[in-house]
Amino acid sequence: MDAFTAGLLQRIKATESDLTMARETGDDFLAEVEQAELDDLHRLAAEHGVKVTAPSA
Repeated sequence: MDAFTAGLLQRIKATESDLTMARETGDDFLAEVEQAELDDLHRLAAEHGVKVTAPSA
């Protein structure tokens, strides 16, 4: 795995974690910001052919 892919997947994982935390604490604004960031990261991954697996529950 190259550095770009590894970095992108790490950012997605961190953003998913931050989004979960925002939702759990009831911070609706932060949840919206994190969701937008996650959407952008998934778009970037798709544009570069990076396969993203579903977050583990």
